[in-house]
Amino acid sequence: MSGQKADVIVVGAGFAGLSAADALVSAERNVLVLEARDRVGGRVEAMAFADGVAMDTGGQFICDEMPNVMALTRRFGLPLVETPLNGAFLVQPQALADTGSSFAESGRIRARANRIDPRDPAIAGLPAGEWLARQNDPPGAKASYQAMVEGLWCRPIGEIPLWYLIDNDRRTVSNGNELQYFAEGTIHAAAEALAATLGECLRLGTPVVRISRAEGLVSVTTAAGAVLTARQVIIAVPPVMASRIAHEPDLPVSLAGALAAWKSGTVIKALVRYERPFWRDRGLSGMVMWRDTLGLFACDVSSAQTTGLVVFAGGPLAVEWSGRGRVFIEAEIRRRLVEALGEAAADVTALLIRDWVGDPCSGGGYSDVIVDLQAYDAEDVLRAGAPPVHFASSELASSFPAYIEGAIVAGREAAARVIAAAQSAIATSASGS
Repeated sequence: MSGQKADVIVVGAGFAGLSAADALVSAERNVLVLEARDRVGGRVEAMAFADGVAMDTGGQFICDEMPNVMALTRRFGLPLVETPLNGAFLVQPQALADTGSSFAESGRIRARANRIDPRDPAIAGLPAGEWLARQNDPPGAKASYQAMVEGLWCRPIGEIPLWYLIDNDRRTVSNGNELQYFAEGTIHAAAEALAATLGECLRLGTPVVRISRAEGLVSVTTAAGAVLTARQVIIAVPPVMASRIAHEPDLPVSLAGALAAWKSGTVIKALVRYERPFWRDRGLSGMVMWRDTLGLFACDVSSAQTTGLVVFAGGPLAVEWSGRGRVFIEAEIRRRLVEALGEAAADVTALLIRDWVGDPCSGGGYSDVIVDLQAYDAEDVLRAGAPPVHFASSELASSFPAYIEGAIVAGREAAARVIAAAQSAIATSASGS
């Protein structure tokens, strides 16, 4: 593969990289996509049970207000299932449920935070956890808000700058239910279908270790020692993973600093199958939030194919569980579900566990998070890149950052920057001649 040339090399075949490549191919650019894993999808992944039924063990849920991913499901004919949410929302343990009011109150805390200007000097350098401690809300409401933050952003609330939380939340433009749908045949199938359109332009099992810039060309070196060249490169991996790629010459100091501002999310996802949705007999939705263990949630993901619950452990809880190993994780999930839903929850027919903590190809899941309290411009610096080197990842999306929708948006936005840069170079060359 040494010596192969392309107009654009895309590093990473998650939804951001695949979407960037798709847009570039549509613009008649010669594209090569290099993916470190032996599969596409990045932090969207599927696993199959013994009977062949596949379910998403990475990013999964979508909604009508995510136009790009919804269009992708229509493009490839992927049927959607409306997430079963009818019934009571369960808070555990029951002694902390306080009639469910704390969940609504946590929403009010979130709305209050989002009314603050992210650039307000009064919150400069203020961690979200410290801001929460200053609020006069009931302890239960604060605990619910912290659980929500650590479940969604998958980092300790004390690490996350309040300005970042507000700015990130504002770009999630949904006014409805972000858990509205999941794909019957997995949303990962959309990544596979998109990859199939690229044909030989895609190379799996090809980690990139170095990117060199010289004389108007970019050379990309793989772990196997192959060197490929292009006019431009899109690094479509999370910021933490992007920071591990060597550059020659070194990236500008501001860009290196922007890459260093992030930490990877930490999450464990489990899919628990049953013969039937027994929780509905009690008028329950299957949605469970644990208040004594922050960052732990369950949701009904039953469909015509199968009956099951998805269990998420995010943030510090995922780190703790990951360190104790799979046997502990499985036993703890079973115990928690029995305590919440009764003895019928012990009759598990199959269980899949995906531990994303420290994932070697993504850093973690489901998103990287800015933890540098002063890194206000990190995202803008990364979007600007160092042409001919550009960056694309869900975290940088103008809408729905950290979601599949955001990854698609970020990939297309990066492709547009690449096309604009190429057109500008052509115009400059023409004017000079």
